Amino acid sequence: MGPPALRWGGWSWQAVSVTSHIRPVGPAIAAALFVLLALLGAACGGGESLDLSEEGARGRSIANENGCAACHGNNGQGSVGPAWQGLYGADVVLEDGKTVVADDAYILRSIREPDADLVEGYTIRMPVNSLTDDDAMAVLAYIRELS
Repeated sequence: MGPPALRWGGWSWQAVSVTSHIRPVGPAIAAALFVLLALLGAACGGGESLDLSEEGARGRSIANENGCAACHGNNGQGSVGPAWQGLYGADVVLEDGKTVVADDAYILRSIREPDADLVEGYTIRMPVNSLTDDDAMAVLAYIRELS
């Protein structure tokens, strides 16, 4: 038996239970949808035209294809992850209070060992990736060119 009908002035309305038409979404499905939307947003590009070398453009493409842009931004502007724009050669304050210079060694280590040097103020941890050394060097070239 459904919800009762409401009658007034010759009109009749049937009440509908909203919850009868909604199915709960499990946490795993919700997380997967969030990641998918983040990756789709990153893959769309930022609309900005960047003047990049061939290697820098390859690094940008690798970063976008591997989900890096979901946290670091389509054009390295940052989001839930640290910005890449202006990063190269800058001082970076780490979670343990130390300050390091964002040089080749620091950036490559951050790509290869995401938990090695955690940047202060960022709570979302970078996932481990499967970039080759060549791919990591291309992403490094992209980050250099953003500075």
